[in-house]
Amino acid sequence: MNKQTVTRRKRTARETRTAYADKTTAAKPVTRKPRAKKLVVEMYGGEPYEYYPLGKYVVAAPGVCGGRPTFKYTRIEAAFILDLMRSGWTLAELEQEYAESNLTIAAIQEAMLLARDSFVMTSTALALAV
Repeated sequence: MNKQTVTRRKRTARETRTAYADKTTAAKPVTRKPRAKKLVVEMYGGEPYEYYPLGKYVVAAPGVCGGRPTFKYTRIEAAFILDLMRSGWTLAELEQEYAESNLTIAAIQEAMLLARDSFVMTSTALALAV
């Protein structure tokens, strides 16, 4: 074999590796589509209560508050409670103030986690679009 033939073979192998690496690294990251939650129908207070579960305590009920996220079996919007926290209310104060509505610290914490997850998913989607 002459020198040119050997050089050409090495270059071909290197180009092949580079092309393969480009294909695998240049691929767009696989994003998971959010699962469509199923409509749940329960009897509550003798009436059917329809909602889409967003968590254990936070739901989106089509007939309650325009379908915005609320705490289950209440008409208290999750955004309202988060706004109160932003203005300085503590978890203990909120639990005491809304005790009659059976609003618990666990429910408020779930709303905070859902809000955080929504923020992360939105910012990730925006970063991928750029």
